[in-house]
Amino acid sequence: MTDSSDTCDAPTRTASAADVPAQAESPAPTATFAPDAPSTTPRAATATAGRAPAPDHEAAAHRAAVPHREAAAPALARVVLVTGPSGSGKTRLAARSGLPVLRLDDFYKEGDDPTLPLVGDTVDWDSPRSWDAGAAVRAIAQLCREGATTAPRYDLSRSARTGTDRLALDGSPLFLAEGIFAADIAARCAALGLLADAICLRGRPSTTFRRRLLRDIREARKPLPVLLRRGWRLMRAEPALVARHRALGATPCAHTEAHARITRLRTATDLTAAATGR
Repeated sequence: MTDSSDTCDAPTRTASAADVPAQAESPAPTATFAPDAPSTTPRAATATAGRAPAPDHEAAAHRAAVPHREAAAPALARVVLVTGPSGSGKTRLAARSGLPVLRLDDFYKEGDDPTLPLVGDTVDWDSPRSWDAGAAVRAIAQLCREGATTAPRYDLSRSARTGTDRLALDGSPLFLAEGIFAADIAARCAALGLLADAICLRGRPSTTFRRRLLRDIREARKPLPVLLRRGWRLMRAEPALVARHRALGATPCAHTEAHARITRLRTATDLTAAATGR
């Protein structure tokens, strides 16, 4: 008998180009932090406990800003998008993969950005509107087409970008891009011909809650009461969040099977590259 905790579920549908205009809700070394409640509108939000955030239908213009050259040049590499609830083990999986890793959580907006969504007077960092999806897609496209990119370095405790880092694939035909909003750009990456796979890590919500809380306390991300309130809310919302990522085209997997899936894909990609002389 197969243990369901070690298998991948099929996505409810495959992300397509039709999804590109609508940004729906929801590192190696950084992991995501978000304050208290979910938000569905910028600067005037409504909180809905225990539910995944609502889709964002206003991001079309921003996401359409990716330069045309992304679709023009042939891809030298493809991306595996890894998403999942905060604390689900994305960073650990990325480190185990042995592949180059782009940390998507470094593409959060600056804390003083006027377009940040609010819940009351608190920024809703769990909303994809707090994240620069267009810049993330541009970085992925540049990695796929040119083999290197310069990505921002983000300090979650300060809600600010503190510098940049150069990421080079060094000839690898495959790389990971991981973060809590990764599923929101799966359709765009697929439409650009850049997507190798999209995976959503899933597990027991109580385990995710414990890992997330211990990590956030260790890294002193926010005051303990904020961490506890947020953690409790995210634990209740986790099944709906995984279902949402699945609807966006990401395949829900336990950590063990996700690693095996990436290993199989890496082996197949290496064999193809060897056969074609790339």
